[in-house]
Amino acid sequence: MALSDPFLECFSGVSAMSSCRRLPEWFKIKLPMGSEAAGMRRRLNSLSLHTVCESARCPNQGECWGAGTATIMIMGDVCTRGCRFCNVATGRPAEPPDPGEPDRVAAAISDAGLRYAVLTSVDRDDLPDAGASHFAATIRAVKALEPGILVEALIPDYRGARLEQIVSAGVDVLGHNVEVVRRLTPRARDRRASWDNSIGVLVEGVAMGKSRGTGMMVKTSLMVGIGETDDEVVEAIHELAGAGVGILTIGQYLQPTSRHLPVERYVTPDTFDVYRQAAEKAGLSFVASGPLVRSSYRAAELFAASRLGADNRH
Repeated sequence: MALSDPFLECFSGVSAMSSCRRLPEWFKIKLPMGSEAAGMRRRLNSLSLHTVCESARCPNQGECWGAGTATIMIMGDVCTRGCRFCNVATGRPAEPPDPGEPDRVAAAISDAGLRYAVLTSVDRDDLPDAGASHFAATIRAVKALEPGILVEALIPDYRGARLEQIVSAGVDVLGHNVEVVRRLTPRARDRRASWDNSIGVLVEGVAMGKSRGTGMMVKTSLMVGIGETDDEVVEAIHELAGAGVGILTIGQYLQPTSRHLPVERYVTPDTFDVYRQAAEKAGLSFVASGPLVRSSYRAAELFAASRLGADNRH
């Protein structure tokens, strides 16, 4: 279907705002939902599989589902952290992770016919290991049932032994999002998160991947339009490149509700292209940069699948 002209911000989840703000012309898109994507939706819904694609109202879900990819959230839908850009419920989860979830997720992924699965989770600071062992068990279950599927793990800020569990489980793409530029981290993210700690996750992930020689790629994401300057974005890009990140996505922040941080600016497509050029010049293997780019983005997943496929042939 074609969206109205101009595209309204309320489509992206701003239902609590008193009125929908009109977005720039470049947000005008079509949402593809062909037979394969519609079938994916039916299979996922019938299996009670929670996807971030739907809960975040991602504008790219039709494209991704039609190509056999989806982002699945494990360990519940209540996060122990309260980032000021995120619409996931915040609080203390009532239950520990379900020990049967890894096998159910693996079966659901297999039944849904996914070829590239992104696993993510809420933060679980209430657990002794923050849920790292459960996350790793889910990766292993997917790989055991469908050895050919590529698994991307978009993880909380696991480091040390917790991070080692994820890497050793056989993940193909290790993702951890820095979310915003360094200066805005205290404003946008939960106080328990930090730019330096997130960079540490990425650096350790790169080192662990190299030590195992598996070809595992490391990925992160930046949101813009939340109060940063272009120079700060370029500085962040260079620091991420220095950390060894291979895949970077950069997209426009959209305010989920009136309680969340406001949008400070709508970054133009030309500026997103400047960011892309800066990232390529800095040496990143792949960058997707644009208003509708999200952390889980089909173009980045295609690149990862192509690179990992090539690596596995040697």
